[in-house]
This record gives sequence, structure tokens and C-alpha cells, in this order.
Amino acid sequence: MTAAQLPPVAPEVTATLVEDLSPRLRKRLDAMVAKLGARPTQRAGDTVTVALDDDTELRLHAPGGVVATADAITCGCLLAPACVHRAAAACAAPTAEPADPAPEPAGLPAQAAPEPAPDTASPPEEADPAQRAAADALWAAGAAVLEAGVDGAGAVTQSALLRAAHTARLRHLPRAAGAALSVVTLLRAARAGSPSYRTADLVTALTELLGTARRVGTASGAELAAVRGRARRPYSPDGSLRLYGLFTEPVVTDSGHGGVRTWVAGADGRLCTVGDVAPGGVGRALGVADRAVRLGDSALTHRELGRAGLAVSGATISPDGRLGAGKGVKAVTARGAAWTEPPLAALWESPPSEQAARALRFTSRYADPDAGGSDLLFLDVELLGAVRESGGTCLLARDAGGLLVRLAAAGDDPALAHRDNLTLLAAAPGTQLRIIGRLLPAPHPRLTLLACSHPTGEGTVDLGLDRLRRADLPTPSAPAHPAPPQHGEPGAHSPLYLLERRVEQAVLAGRAPLGMLGDVTPESVRLRRAGLPTAAGLLTTLSTSASHRTRDHFGRLLPTDTDAFTTSWLTAARYTAAVTESLCASAWHP
Repeated sequence: MTAAQLPPVAPEVTATLVEDLSPRLRKRLDAMVAKLGARPTQRAGDTVTVALDDDTELRLHAPGGVVATADAITCGCLLAPACVHRAAAACAAPTAEPADPAPEPAGLPAQAAPEPAPDTASPPEEADPAQRAAADALWAAGAAVLEAGVDGAGAVTQSALLRAAHTARLRHLPRAAGAALSVVTLLRAARAGSPSYRTADLVTALTELLGTARRVGTASGAELAAVRGRARRPYSPDGSLRLYGLFTEPVVTDSGHGGVRTWVAGADGRLCTVGDVAPGGVGRALGVADRAVRLGDSALTHRELGRAGLAVSGATISPDGRLGAGKGVKAVTARGAAWTEPPLAALWESPPSEQAARALRFTSRYADPDAGGSDLLFLDVELLGAVRESGGTCLLARDAGGLLVRLAAAGDDPALAHRDNLTLLAAAPGTQLRIIGRLLPAPHPRLTLLACSHPTGEGTVDLGLDRLRRADLPTPSAPAHPAPPQHGEPGAHSPLYLLERRVEQAVLAGRAPLGMLGDVTPESVRLRRAGLPTAAGLLTTLSTSASHRTRDHFGRLLPTDTDAFTTSWLTAARYTAAVTESLCASAWHP
């Protein structure tokens, strides 16, 4: 059994089931979660059945696709309903995410914008006591994760985060609540050994959670509105649009969701998306690519839309570029445009440094969620071959201005084509391609490769869905201007990594092991000599707070000051993220 085989469970349901367990059963919970992973499942309609043994079954009833109440999980064992199996099933299942804003409510008039949700109304000047209490609970739950580390943050620690997230959403703090759910999802992926898990992602999510929770108590006015966030981003009318397909990418999340996102551009070059993501994993992503898009009366599939066009009337669009699909929206198939034809060709005309700056503003942890934009870059490159890195192999390319860019696979799931396509392209040095990639903030130019022109010059390739063949590749030739030798990752030996690795070690191992790693004076000296005195000070403070313990008058150790350690870690994490973004922006200037 995998998490994707179970229906998503609402956060408050998981929290309630774990809270109702006795202390003895809580100690057995993580082991039972692992045990359920080896048991077979069957799905019949809205119900998933897990065979605990030959005579006992566990059932999860999910009308509408989500387990919304605790009594929707039933067990046939003798101890039920006070057994550990129900809580273990909820912890093993994906966490239900807030309703996706992409599918616009049916029947929404195209002529009027939706009414704002209660949490998007004019914000008060300051957070109320209930919001402050919810933010404090999120901070405490996040600090507990940092105290325990990935190995120690089991189902009980996760359930405290889920409870805090549910309370925060009820108090109209959807941004912090969403960050808490992301932390839980990534913790589960890390503990399960998911190949898509990256510690850097967990650092980012935990930083967002703690930073947002801390700011609730100090923000006011417009800043408070940004800190609170939106539960659903409203759609606004956009009249008639002429859209041109760019490409389609598969979307697979660690929470068990799968689907696709098709990117289109308007006549003015503005980027929009049409998505279809729901519980189902990679299998659903592959299937949905060949289903009709949910937009007006168009019969185009997502794959077809990525290479065709649409004429839309009564269009509605969210601030992040998602096209609405209300009944008032009309769409008919129209002629598309090649990447070398107007208006799409203009996307490749902006200098890479300007594109990277825009993408960084979009991906920044503190970006305005309503500012729009995207993290995509459009480049003309010459392939130079494969380069080995600490985490695997990437493709080295040179853009039209001579800038060396590293292209990484957008996913490692073998059911998708990303990795195989990248391997084939790496075997064809000298090939000239027009590419679309997603910016990866790093001290060197780096993208995940999403789509490219076909090596034969005919059409385009969706690199997550379409599979290239060796016959598609030209005969390898020497690049016109060979690249200098590449050894590892550029910037990998920058002294900043001395602080970055401590930040990541804290997340993986927890506070206590970090405090036992020894004296950091030599590392601090190295950072100061490299012109990074702030990083040196933060490293010393982080190490000291991790190991510091005080005693009472009788010499007994007092409880650890987790608040001081969490604050030190958060400051160091935010600093390294800011420096990395600055280095990334500089790296894209030739």
C-alpha cells in the first residue's frame, strides 16, 4: 500500500484520531503506520478497504474524494473504535489540501468578479487575540519539529501540526495553515524515503511556517493582509482572450495528487495556465494529459492545447494566472503559433538576466502572492553534454549570450519522461534547441528542463510526457565553442555552505545532535575571511543555542529553551535564502 492508494484525510480528522489515543497506543503509532504500508488495499466506489489480516478490515469512506469525519474511518478489530489502526490509517493517507482555486464555481457569471471570501475582506489593523493564539500554536508545533528533526517528528508531532493548521484556517490564517500542511507532507515524504524529497524543500516550508507565524503578532494593515493570505484567490473578469499554447507539464505531489498544467500565452505575452490536478498520483497525471481541458466547449486535450490555440470570451482569471472554468466562459479551438512566430517568439527575446530577475521575484519566499508572474525562463541554447554533480547528472548548455546554464530533470519518477529525455539530450552535444525551463535559485544559472523544440526542428516536446527516441537526435558534433572543464557544482564550495549545511542538519537530526557537532570556531573564521561576518555570527549563535542548557540552584538541568533555538535557526535560514537569491540574480548576468 502506498499513500496514493488511500483517499486524502482532512487535517482535523487525523489530529482528532491521534489525540484520542492513549499514551500507550501513541507509542505504537509510527510502527503501525509503517505496518499498514505493507498491507493490500481495495477500492470500491468511495470506500477504500485495507486488509489488516485474514479476518480484519479497515475502511476509509471518502464521499467526494476526501475523508471528512473521524467516523468515516472504521475498523473491524476488537478494540475499535479506540484502536491504533484508525489513527494509523489517517496518518498514512495524504493530507487533504484546501479546495484548489482553479475550478471556478459552476454558474459563476462571467460579467462579475466573485465576492471575496471572508478572509479577503478589508483586514483589521492588527491580529485579534484568537489569531495570535493560533499563530503561537503554529510556532510551537513548528518548533517541536525542529527540536525532534525528521527522524523524531513522527505521527504524534505531525498531528499537532495538523491541529494547529486547522485552527489557523478557522481563524482566517490560510497562509500559515498551508505552510504547516506542506511541512507535514514533506516530513512524511522524508520518513518514507520518497525519491522526490529534498531537504531544501523542507527547510523552505518550515521557514515559511515559522516566519509567517511570528509575523502575525507584529504585522498590521496591508502587511497583516499579506501574512494572513487568501484561502481562495478570487477570479476577476478578463473579457475576450486569444490564447496560444506553449507546453503541458505533469504535476505529481508528495500528497498523492496528480494531473497536468498546460501553459498558454496571450497576444500580449502574458502567461496563463489551465490545470487539472486531483488525488491520483502519477497514473492520473499520465491519463489526464489526454483528456479534454475544462474550459468552455473546447474539445482539445491538454496535450493538444499545448500546441494549439483558443479563442475565449467571458474569460476569468486568478491573480496567479489560472483561467477560470465557470459556465459563463466560452472557448473554441483556434490556430496556435510556433515558438518562432509572433506572439510566442517574443518570450525568447528578453535577456536571460531580466527573465531570471522576474522569476526570482515570483519564487521569493516573501513574494506577494497576488503579484502574478511565473518562474519560467525562455532560452535559445546549444547543448554541451552531461556534467556529474553530487546529486546525479545534469545537462550543460550555453545560451546565445555565452552563459553556461545547467539543466536538471524536472522529476525522477520513472513513469514520466523527464530523466530519460535528459539522458538522450546529453548524448547529443552541439544540438541547438529553444527551451523552456523553471528557475532553480542557485549560485549558478540553473533550470529544470520542461519543454524544448524538437531536435529535428519540427514541433515541440513536452519533456515530462513525450519520449524522445535516439532516431530523433542529430549526429553528435563538437560544440562550436567547447565549455571549460566543469568540476562539480559551481559555487558548491562557497563558504556560505558552512551555514547552509548546519541549517539542513538541524532539520534532519534535530536540536540535540546539532549541539553535539563540536566547536564551529574554525568555520566561523573561514566565513569572516570570505567577507561573510553575518553568516559567521549566525553560525556561532545557532551552534550555541543548540547546545546551551542551564541548571537550577540544585544543579539539575532545566528544560531546553526551544524558542531561542528556533529563532536562531529561522534567522539563519532566512539569511541563507536571501544570500542565495542574490547570488542567483548575479549569476545570470553574463
